[in-house]
Amino acid sequence: MLAVPLCLCAPVPLVLSAQQAPTQDTSLQRSRERLVEIRRERERLQQEMERLRGRVHSLSSELTNIENQVETTGRIVSELDLQINALGSQIERITADLIIAEDALAEKRAILDHRLAEITKRGPLFGAQVLLAAESFGNLLSRYKYLYLVSRQDRQLVREVTALRDRVAEQRNSLLNVRTDLARRRDERHDENVRFRQLEQQRETSLQQSQREQRQTAARLQQLARDEARVNDVIAALERRRRAAVAAGAATGPARITTSDLGQLDWPVTGDIIYRFGRQQLPNSTTIRWNGIGIAVAEGTPVRAVAAGTVRIAQALGTYGPSVLLDHGGGFYSFYGVLNDIAVRQGQAVEKGQVLGRSGGANSDQGPHVHFEIRGQGGQALDPVAWLRRSR
Repeated sequence: MLAVPLCLCAPVPLVLSAQQAPTQDTSLQRSRERLVEIRRERERLQQEMERLRGRVHSLSSELTNIENQVETTGRIVSELDLQINALGSQIERITADLIIAEDALAEKRAILDHRLAEITKRGPLFGAQVLLAAESFGNLLSRYKYLYLVSRQDRQLVREVTALRDRVAEQRNSLLNVRTDLARRRDERHDENVRFRQLEQQRETSLQQSQREQRQTAARLQQLARDEARVNDVIAALERRRRAAVAAGAATGPARITTSDLGQLDWPVTGDIIYRFGRQQLPNSTTIRWNGIGIAVAEGTPVRAVAAGTVRIAQALGTYGPSVLLDHGGGFYSFYGVLNDIAVRQGQAVEKGQVLGRSGGANSDQGPHVHFEIRGQGGQALDPVAWLRRSR
């Protein structure tokens, strides 16, 4: 029988690290999904920050928002670190697979080149010569079967070389894509670290500003308390004189405001209420008690007396600015603060609706407005809303 060299080699596996790849890919995909959710959360926080800045400034709310953004950015950096580590492992795995595939391809190509060289050397009539040299019919069948196996092995070798070549090309593309993804993730991590430092700096600045604002608010509250004490002292002195006169039987004149005026008094100015009577929580967590209401109105608006009375105060009072206190008799008083100027003098009798001055407050925290109070017997602060008309 004619001896023809054959190389029946076992096929090289084309899928490598089959158990590791799915686990790492799943972990990486989950990290990417978490990263998308975290970025959505940060986008919501950034939109909330814009809304906060568009409204009345609240340092405490802004500081809380910055704290949340710092925490969210930290989570994004952590997820990017996980993805960078996973991509690094993936690059190592793909590189190892690529080396194995390239070695297998080189080996198979060498075998294929050897077979092609042999086929070329023997020429195209080699198969016919092998068959014609058969000594018997059985020998002919054996030679035919042998040639068939050789040709099938050669075709299998070509398929393996083609598959390995495609595998190497695929691995190289995968390696390029993963390296590109890794570079992008590293750039993102750099940007997030820059953002993190900026947020930390912004948080520190906001914290310092918040502390400064708290100190300023505390100082204003102390000044406000002193100013209220001055008003209370004036009213207390007036009340002592009024009660002494009543006890002595002296004529005190008619009361211009009585309990029958509840809900019937005209407004000193027309505008929206920006703070109400009683306790109010400020944005910096400070509590203030208002003895009256704040009425927003354009600067320079005439401020009118809600009832006839006598001017007892017509001067600047610290945080209240230029102020007027009217004595309406019977132990009732009305107070008008945060004026721009005063149009009456102390001791002057005024009529209902008479202009006492013009509104101010342009440089105050609340903006242009008028501070208005009503005091009852004994100087007790009353809710002005209960005394003013509902329709203005």
